[in-house]
Amino acid sequence: MDINVSQSAITNAVKSLEEMIGSPLFERHANGVSLTHEGNLFLDHARHVVASVEEAIRLPRRIREDVRGSLNLAVSYTVAGYFIPIHLARFSRAFPNVRINMVESDREPIEEGLITGGFDLAVMLTSNIANHEELSHETLLRSRRRLWVSANHRFLQQPSASFQEISAEPYIMLTVDEASNTAQRYWKKTPHRPNTIFRTSSVEAVRSMVAIGMGVAILSDMVYRPWSLEGRRVEVMPVSEPVPTMDVGFAWSIGAELNEAAKAFVEFLHLAMGVEQQ
Repeated sequence: MDINVSQSAITNAVKSLEEMIGSPLFERHANGVSLTHEGNLFLDHARHVVASVEEAIRLPRRIREDVRGSLNLAVSYTVAGYFIPIHLARFSRAFPNVRINMVESDREPIEEGLITGGFDLAVMLTSNIANHEELSHETLLRSRRRLWVSANHRFLQQPSASFQEISAEPYIMLTVDEASNTAQRYWKKTPHRPNTIFRTSSVEAVRSMVAIGMGVAILSDMVYRPWSLEGRRVEVMPVSEPVPTMDVGFAWSIGAELNEAAKAFVEFLHLAMGVEQQ
């Protein structure tokens, strides 16, 4: 099949995509290429996204313009920085008569605001939610956590690294969105502890410190980028023992009736993420 694109352009596009994702999508061999496990997962999700976009395009513009009102939306810090902006921009274009009042906050104030009615809806780390008695939630994305190392780290000579091996390395601990609390929970399931030399609320600080070889970190793929601000490479690799995913999704007060604006936003993100309607 002729797609009028050069082989070098395709190769560069695939390479860039693999760098963004942090995993190889194809296995190269003498007879050509085949999809890796991660490649198959990505292809399946991409097909869902394409189908969702096509469905959104078919949605009559009149229906979208008929949705009016405001949405008081709370977002957690990681969501604000690495998930919501592109979806928010697209939603605003699709639903021009919906006003979103967005507030960024910690988990506890978000949970309290949902319960008291200060927020209609939240997009947050659902894996962090503590008040399950008064809040409902739905997960849209499960982002795996992997080990971040510098480009020349000795661990890259092996397929994975164990908690025992990681505990012998200087560790950069992220604190934002209760990341350190989450790390403590899964580290405590092992006989080992991280050798934390620095704690920071900045993902970019972690990225830079890992890139220059100051230490290692276990963080989610959602916040991974292959290059630090200084232009140094950050590599990712699996941890040999189980590490929980970082889950992102909606949260709302149990029994609360979402207004039309909130319902439209929920349905829009379902389409964008390829999530089956509930």
